[in-house]
Order: sequence, then C-alpha cells, then structure tokens
Amino acid sequence: MISRVYSRHVRDKLTKFPAVALLGSRQCGKTTLARQLNGAYFDMEAEGDRTRLDAEWDALAESGKLVVIDEAQQAPEVFSRLRGTIDADRKRNGRFLLLGSVSPVLMKDVSQSLAGRLGIVNMGPFLLTELKSSQQDDLWLRGGYPDGGILTPHRFPEWQQHYLENLVARDLPTWGLPAKPQQTTRLLAMLAAIHGQPLNSSQLGSSLSLDHKTVLKYCDFLEGAFLIRRLYPYFANVKKRLVKTPKVFWRDSGLLHGLMNVSHLEHLYRQPWLGHSWEGFIIEQTLAMIAATGKGAQPFYFRTSDGYELDLVLDWGTERWAIEIKLTSNPSTGMINRLQKTAKMIGAKKQVLICRIARKIENERLLIINPSGWLHRFTK
Repeated sequence: MISRVYSRHVRDKLTKFPAVALLGSRQCGKTTLARQLNGAYFDMEAEGDRTRLDAEWDALAESGKLVVIDEAQQAPEVFSRLRGTIDADRKRNGRFLLLGSVSPVLMKDVSQSLAGRLGIVNMGPFLLTELKSSQQDDLWLRGGYPDGGILTPHRFPEWQQHYLENLVARDLPTWGLPAKPQQTTRLLAMLAAIHGQPLNSSQLGSSLSLDHKTVLKYCDFLEGAFLIRRLYPYFANVKKRLVKTPKVFWRDSGLLHGLMNVSHLEHLYRQPWLGHSWEGFIIEQTLAMIAATGKGAQPFYFRTSDGYELDLVLDWGTERWAIEIKLTSNPSTGMINRLQKTAKMIGAKKQVLICRIARKIENERLLIINPSGWLHRFTK
C-alpha cells in the first residue's frame, strides 16, 4: 500500500483538535487513509451505518476510540450532535474524523456547528513524491486518482470519462448544482478547452445561454467540489498594466486529458495546449504538496499587458517566490534572464525555474530544478 503524504498532517491535526475534516474529491483516497487510522468507521451513504452510528453514539463517545464519519455531508444532523459531544469534554482531542467529498455543503454545516472545534486537511489524488520518480509522465498523463490508471494503466481514459459522467448525472445535482446535466457537461468541456488560460465568464455564458454571474456561480461550485482551481493574479506596484482576470486550471491532469480525448503520451505531445497542460500539472502538484505538508502560502500568477509573466507566485507572508514552469530539459539563458527580470517586478526573494533538467542549479536567489526535486523540498 502506498503511504500518503497527507497522513502525517491528519495525525498532527488530530492531536490538536477534537475533530478533523479531511476534504477532497471522490475516490482520491480519503477512505483508504482513514481506515489506516484504525478508528470506528461509518459511511453516511450506507443506511445501515447511519443507523448504527445513531444507536452506538453514546458508547462511541465514551470509548476514546477515533470515530470516522465518511461522506459526512450526507448526514447534516450529525453536526449539531458532534458539537454537544465535543463540548461535554472539550479537552479531549482526536475524537472524530469527518470525510467530505464536496467542500461547500460540508463547510456550511461545519461553520455553523463546529467553529473552533475542527481542524481541516485538504486532500488530493496522488502526488509525485508518493510514487516513483520514473512515474512522472504517467502521473501527468493519467492523473493521480488511485483507480484512474496511475496504478492500472488500462483504465485510462475510460475511468476518467465515467467518473465525470457519474458526477454530472448524480453527485453534482445531489450536492446542489442547479445546472442541467447536459449544461454541466458542456461547461466542463469548455473549461477543459481553456485550461491554463484566463476565465472569460461572459464568453462562456454566451455559449451556454447563461449570464456571466451564473457561470461564475457554477465555477464556484466546481471549485468547491475540487474539480477546478482558479488562480488569481498578483497585483504589484509596477508601472506596467497588469492582467487582472483569474486563470482556470483542472486540478487533476487525468480528468483534463480524458475530457480532451487524449489517450497516450505521444498524443499529448501533439496537442497545441501541451504547455498549458504541463504548467497546470506542476502548479497543482506544488499547491497540493504545500497543503499536504501543512505549510501556508498564498498562490497567484503574475502577468503584465506586454507579456512579462510568472506562472506561479507563492506569497509566504514574509517573502515571495517567483516560479516559471517550462517543458524543457535544457533551459536557455533567455528563460533565466526573463525570470529574473520579472521576479524583480514583484520583489521576489526566490526565483525558481521548474523544468526537466537532470541536475539542479542553485545559488542564493535562483533555483533551476526538476519536478521531483522541487516537490521533495517541501518535505524537509
């Protein structure tokens, strides 16, 4: 069984809070991780488990054993009960682990019932640091869902296509997305086509016969359901005009490639949007790794109207890192010079070029490194 980086973060939160919410998309591995903690497990999508949890609640509360409640958003009545049980013995930590597949519904109930009593861990599919470095391109092509092909290649891309079909037809409407399934399917396809590009909600709305506010509302929901990520621009006090529209990325590259009907690596390399795919893959791996290790940084991108750009800006509060992502094993002097010039515009302390170089190059301010080496730096 593959050890997940998130496990340490969950265990740490359990020592600090009475309850912890482990949030992430369906089938990203939350249940597998939770079962490794040897708690009493209850699935709220199973009627028998819901009845058993109700019947055994008082005994479980007194037992001292971790209680794992999977798909917690399916049983909102649990949250008020959790609050009473936690407040009856507020000094006891590590009592409940809540697993949720859709952030907005779960977090609404949490904010109302468990404020101050809950630690939160956001979990995603596999990270490169959890696999062999030789699996980098497999992870990029097929994505990180355990059942989606990274471990069993023959399942890709059919698994991704069925996964999205089930979300559109069953889960998203159940969770509250008001769009019709056909409309959601079209929106997902359009968002795949603009992966890594600015989100023009008016243009999308025109194609879907929706107003731009409705498109943004749907995107809010898809982002809360861990399907997409919007990366907002970093505003710096520079003399150039800045691009102020957020970019949209698919969080899992396998879902993106499934939507775009890419079935193998050679096919991917022939796509005109290849660079956007690689950029999104590295950005998501980076941000997921930061979340998995419990570190805190605000992510942005930076672009001026005349084309100076940083693919990722990490604001750590006390310093900023300027990051460029290139699909090359031989970075040019021009790439480095442009990175350094753009980094100075935002006062970045660290300048990072992530590419497929074999050995890192590093000095006090500049780091040129491959994805595996880059991600492993966050584990230290």
